[in-house]
Amino acid sequence: MIPVRGVEGHDVAVLGLGRSGISAARSLRAGGARPLCWDDNPAAREMAGEEGFDIRDLSRPGAFEAVAALIVSPGIPHLYPAPNRVVAAALESGVPVDNDIGLFFRSLATAQWNGFDTTPRVVAVTGSNGKSTTAALIHHVLQEAGKPAQLAGNIGRGVLDLEPPGDGGIIVLELSSYQIELARALTPDVAVFTNLSPDHLDRHGGLGGYFAAKRRLFAEGGPDRAIIGVDETEGRFLAGQVAEGPGDDRVIRISVQRKLTGPGWHVFARKGFVSEYRKGRQAGSIDLRPIAGLPGQHNHQNACAAYAAARTLGLAPKVIERGFASFRGLPHRSQIVSQADGITWVNDSKATNADAAAKALGAFSRIRWICGGLMKQGGLAALKPGLGSVVKAYVIGREAARFALELEGVEAEICTTMERAVARARAEAEPGDTVLLAPAAASFDQYDNFEKRGEDFIACLDGDRW
Repeated sequence: MIPVRGVEGHDVAVLGLGRSGISAARSLRAGGARPLCWDDNPAAREMAGEEGFDIRDLSRPGAFEAVAALIVSPGIPHLYPAPNRVVAAALESGVPVDNDIGLFFRSLATAQWNGFDTTPRVVAVTGSNGKSTTAALIHHVLQEAGKPAQLAGNIGRGVLDLEPPGDGGIIVLELSSYQIELARALTPDVAVFTNLSPDHLDRHGGLGGYFAAKRRLFAEGGPDRAIIGVDETEGRFLAGQVAEGPGDDRVIRISVQRKLTGPGWHVFARKGFVSEYRKGRQAGSIDLRPIAGLPGQHNHQNACAAYAAARTLGLAPKVIERGFASFRGLPHRSQIVSQADGITWVNDSKATNADAAAKALGAFSRIRWICGGLMKQGGLAALKPGLGSVVKAYVIGREAARFALELEGVEAEICTTMERAVARARAEAEPGDTVLLAPAAASFDQYDNFEKRGEDFIACLDGDRW
């Protein structure tokens, strides 16, 4: 646990008692604060009370008297489409609003670091798609290289649950736009921006607000190294803002769409190879084609970002290549769950928007595609480039018929449930086909989260319902 610094003797309110909220409460208490905890869920309040935390209804009048700060969990709106009533009350009372990420960055460094030979470092990864795989891949490569590394944030543990890093320790964080936007302190040593596509637009007041949230990690974080995907306009703009000039190697540009040239530091993937160029000369290369855990162009982009991060941390290309070769991928992200009778079954339940699903479609040929769910703003236009490889779509979700109408030119069967979609795909699949769950939609119409959706896919495939 990382105790929060600078809060001793203060009352600090905590709103939301899920993983990040209860972790923040524990670290605040360890730092000498008195956490005042609230969650609309009675069961969450009861669990916090059993740990000895003070429970205070933060929505009642006067709840923020003598309160030093409000710590908010990432799922709770603080600005758009409208602030949660508790957040609004805190702002009205002039109480600062922060989150566990802000507490982490302001509390991480201690006087003990002065005695270390190598100062601990933090790598923070954000972007619309691929940030979980990129963060996990960086962490895996570091561990395989024998480096003391920990993984947290939007993946794995809450940031304040980490152990204080020792000499040479490296912390890898996956950070969502929600987490970055609200954090009052952001000081990563290495910051990674994978890509940008429309997502969470209601929470950020549109695409510009969404990009602005991601941009804070660089503009306010001031990283020593910035690794930026430049295949979208926003990434190119961000790289241009951060760099002092074309040859500024504090910025590493990455791409999977073209060879990058110029005097700077570039990492790009073409024809299955990751290539590194510095000052116009090749400095390293890795053949990704035999690496089963990184299929498709979208994973090649993740590999470019992870390669660049590992290089900034001092690892040689051959060391990185060994780490890539042993990486098995993450559950629900291009996860091969079965290969039998010439048919491959792939769980990419994390493909919750059209852009992510399009990348998954581009990784395979002859696809029987299980898709559908709660459609997001922006529609399905981004899917069009990948639809040519779809043999047939099996549409799930409460609005399956509406979703199917958006799939112009694709044979689509309305299945509604995962059980029926898997059964129909199983009945019709032929050797050489890939049955791909890549929903291009959120899961909340039928499941608590994308993990539950992916688990249901696997359960249906394993025959638990047969």
